[in-house]
Amino acid sequence: LAVLLALAAFFSGLHIGSGGSLKSPMEAGLFTFFSSLSQPNEDADLNEFWRVWNLLEKKFVASTTTDPVTVSDRLNGAIEGLVGSYDDPYTLFLSPEDAAEFEDDIGGQFSGVGMEVGLRDGLITVIAPLSDSPSEKAGVVAGDVVVKIDGTATDGMTIEEAVRLIRGEIGTDVVLTIYREGELEFKDITITRDTITIPTVDTEVKKGVYIVRLYNFNALSETKIQEALDNYRRRGYEKLVLDLRGNPGGYLQSAIAIAGYFLPEGSVVVREHFGENIEEQVYRSQGKKVADFSPDNLVVLIDGGSASASEILAGALSEQKVATTIGTKTFGKGSVQELVRLPSGASLKVTVARWLTPNGVSLSENGLEPMVKISRTPQQVVADEDPQEEAALEWLSGDHSIGEKDVISLLQ
Repeated sequence: LAVLLALAAFFSGLHIGSGGSLKSPMEAGLFTFFSSLSQPNEDADLNEFWRVWNLLEKKFVASTTTDPVTVSDRLNGAIEGLVGSYDDPYTLFLSPEDAAEFEDDIGGQFSGVGMEVGLRDGLITVIAPLSDSPSEKAGVVAGDVVVKIDGTATDGMTIEEAVRLIRGEIGTDVVLTIYREGELEFKDITITRDTITIPTVDTEVKKGVYIVRLYNFNALSETKIQEALDNYRRRGYEKLVLDLRGNPGGYLQSAIAIAGYFLPEGSVVVREHFGENIEEQVYRSQGKKVADFSPDNLVVLIDGGSASASEILAGALSEQKVATTIGTKTFGKGSVQELVRLPSGASLKVTVARWLTPNGVSLSENGLEPMVKISRTPQQVVADEDPQEEAALEWLSGDHSIGEKDVISLLQ
């Protein structure tokens, strides 16, 4: 996923151990083999590196009276340059200070403004504000481009640098200057930082249709979805909307488990591709289906704020022909990161795989296209107008003329 400002990289498809949770066997494996990983590569000629290192040490004179650059600063800078050469926004070197802060984040102890951002075309872009978060209350919407943070331009800024500037003490303010599609001028939005409560699920019934809104894929998501679907079945509802809009993702295992409530046992949910000549990992549903779903009685709502695990679930349900997807193209966060702790206290977050839909479509390349394209402008979001939800209700009523020209054949 993308890095949640309140929760750093929790929603970016992170594997710490396996399935997104810390597991001691994986930790043991990482540290057991660390000594072999740290051996020099005989093919790498580092003479030029050391020449430059020594030349700088001998000749450099600071143009200001700033503190001297320490050996640690130079080493960290060299490592950051190496990691940056891979040109992957999700592969990052975290200094000991950043790594400690990251550990606090994934442990759930954090404060902030409650939104996830990602790099889109090199710009810091809002993937989604969390429901009922300070950012949502202040008027931030998915797709907003953060141009400045407290007056500091974000040109060339990494996600982590943006996170560091936006986060702060509870009760303090941060001013985001944003560009919003369809508007001619930049907009300043002042947000008061607060403790962030991550929502999970809520439900509603409209026109006889049961609506389940899933806000993220955390440790509670499967249980909450199971409760919602048990209620759906117990009360005799026959049509369901699963709303994944603005859901930035989360744990892979949560998405796989939830897919099992909709798919027959053994159905492919997602493929994990590790590169050429390496066998891919195929994840299948666990066969906990609660009802017979089809594209006529199940709609999945998606938009540009649907990322990572949201794209996995929506892609599986649509390609396995149990749901119609309605909305706009998803964000396109389909890579897997592994967190490797280093002896210095620093960490390396490295992309180790890509996620593919059951049919082998890469989620990272272009995101997931909906079967029925229905737009919702930022202005409609602010005005609480929801043409996408209205289209879902009409589709489930039997009116399939909605967005008819954009419908992808369900028979493909």
